[in-house]
Amino acid sequence: MRYDCILIRYGELALKKKNREIFIEQLVKNIEEKLAIFPRVSVIRARGRLFVELNGYNHEQVISRLKEVFGIVGISPAWKVPSEIDRLKEKALELVQSQSAQISTFKVVSKRTDKQFPYRSDQINREIGGFILSQIRNVKVDVHHPDLFIHVEVRGRFSYIYGNDILGLGGLPVGVSGSVMLLLSGGIDSPVAGYLTSKRGGKLCAVHFHSFPFTSERAKQKVIDLAQHLTRYVGTIRLLVVPFTEIQTQINEHCYSSYSITIMRRFMIRISESLARKHGCLALVTGESLGQVASQTLESMNVVNAVTTLPILRPLIGMDKLEIINLAKEIGTYETSILPYEDCCTVFLPKAPKTKPQLHVTEKQEKLLNIEQLVQEAVEKTEIIDLSPDQENKEFSYF
Repeated sequence: MRYDCILIRYGELALKKKNREIFIEQLVKNIEEKLAIFPRVSVIRARGRLFVELNGYNHEQVISRLKEVFGIVGISPAWKVPSEIDRLKEKALELVQSQSAQISTFKVVSKRTDKQFPYRSDQINREIGGFILSQIRNVKVDVHHPDLFIHVEVRGRFSYIYGNDILGLGGLPVGVSGSVMLLLSGGIDSPVAGYLTSKRGGKLCAVHFHSFPFTSERAKQKVIDLAQHLTRYVGTIRLLVVPFTEIQTQINEHCYSSYSITIMRRFMIRISESLARKHGCLALVTGESLGQVASQTLESMNVVNAVTTLPILRPLIGMDKLEIINLAKEIGTYETSILPYEDCCTVFLPKAPKTKPQLHVTEKQEKLLNIEQLVQEAVEKTEIIDLSPDQENKEFSYF
């Protein structure tokens, strides 16, 4: 079917009161960037709604991209018609006829923002509903659980008619909550943590610790691919690849094996904090889930937290592994995450890592290392990779 536009609803953004304008402006910007491959598409604001004018583009291709934009809660392909009751009846009938094979019940839901329109909302419902029933025999009205909602919004000279909502991702527009530094490994958890943080408006910068030649270039590419995939949801990402081999070698040579993971994590946090401040990030994000592995106990987290004054966000903290895996599959990172290329954490994993490390023991071990120099050298040698949303599929079609 040929639609004129797509109606977008933005949920909790409408509740932001004085900051509402900032949130909506960011959402419009994100939508425009997402739809940049459709040069004639335009985004229009109108009384608590956003409308994407299709101008001839295929609505399904546009919707597939809108479904990857945080801040959108509902998406509806719609017709824009003159605000005349007969035209509304005709378009509503066309909507039902297009889906008559899949539905048996419907309900008309009207909203009249233009109070000059001669019919009240309840009158519009009856006029359109009665007309449909007179034209189609195998459907009936169900006001409680209809197969099809027929939405009618009367807005001045023009009205909009659309069917059932398509769910969006919800959340807040990426960018409204400031920038964060995601510690991105090649595993399942950290990409999901980045996704969830961005869903609350965080703009991602990512840091990865690479221990070549202990970890291969394929392991590094795996992380680049994960970050690239996340750009579908979060826009551009700056990926910082930190050379970590020397630090891990020094830890293994001078520190207790049982404390190596704890000390390694503390180095990661120190380096990440330095890079976060350099790149304007306000918090660190990790994929830790409470009790999942030895380094993710409360005791370990407390010892690791002690080396930074930046907040450490852990959006997966209360999720079990199955929940994380399911979300990874849903957002499309799972298959890449399980590729058999080890990261620096798994390569140097001790046989018996300390699950309840003590801060004073950790600090005593770290005195055997030149912490400041090791951190500084790692930061100075960090590689910067800027990634933009995947533009491989640049083909789009018209009706």
